[in-house]
Amino acid sequence: MSIFVYTENINGNYKKAAFEAVSYAKAIADKSGTDVVAVSINPADSADSLYKYGASKVISLKSEALKNFNAKAYAEALSSVVEGVVVLPHSTEASSVAPMLAVVKNAALITNAVAAPESVSPLQVKRKAFSGKAFMIAEATGENVIITVAQNSFGVKENPVSGTEETKEVSVSADGITVVNQEKASGKLDLKEAEIVVSAGRGMKGPENWGMIEDLANTLGAATACSKPVSDIGWRPHSEHVGQTGKAIAPNLYVAVGISGAIQHLAGVNSSKTIVVINNDAEAPFFKSADYGVVGDAFQIIPALTEKIKALKGH
Repeated sequence: MSIFVYTENINGNYKKAAFEAVSYAKAIADKSGTDVVAVSINPADSADSLYKYGASKVISLKSEALKNFNAKAYAEALSSVVEGVVVLPHSTEASSVAPMLAVVKNAALITNAVAAPESVSPLQVKRKAFSGKAFMIAEATGENVIITVAQNSFGVKENPVSGTEETKEVSVSADGITVVNQEKASGKLDLKEAEIVVSAGRGMKGPENWGMIEDLANTLGAATACSKPVSDIGWRPHSEHVGQTGKAIAPNLYVAVGISGAIQHLAGVNSSKTIVVINNDAEAPFFKSADYGVVGDAFQIIPALTEKIKALKGH
């Protein structure tokens, strides 16, 4: 039986998380001696971009009713074609589809997978637990298993194959939910997919000082984020809040400026590959979790750091 993977897109364009999910599905398929079937909803991108990472078949589900995201409707559409082991990214949208799909398919659900399965019979998957503070091996013994892959954990791995494409028109039942309008941030990196994130807290003293954070982020090609108190008081939009009650991220580099490092914040960022903390309080708890720490005044350090990076880049 093929390994199925939901390849999420935004405005028809495949997200990096989709390629990571295909890469993960290919790892399972190789261990199982089978192939990968990618399923997407209203894609615009070429299927070639999915063949590149190991999908030997791409099923494009087309429906005007699925133009706007609706977790229940998406789960219903996917259930019409997927079976057995199904891989999804652990993105905001896909992670809300996964449990509904698991109910429809009577499947086991394993979330936040961080490594290829250690065994496929039975299926044993390493996943994050306790808000990312620990790992566990989850085991599923049934045939139907839904797996969500923690973003930036497994990585995007090229494994090109030749493939075929099939387009299917699907219909979904009305469920009383109507999406009237969607507003999405434009011109900004997707925070959950960014490889570098520059984040700041109340140590910035006010929203008028965020220019230096954005300047550093632009210089690094990074996304910007913030702590919960900052979004709560309206200094920054809630879409930038990272932490236990915000977005959980796993960039290659996380730079935290003026953030004390409360456990709730750490829960959302402790999967980062490298953490750099800049704070004028040498006793800030964040330093205990940092790979690199700088004790000092952010208002002096950030501009100097930005200029140094610009000089190294030849800007």
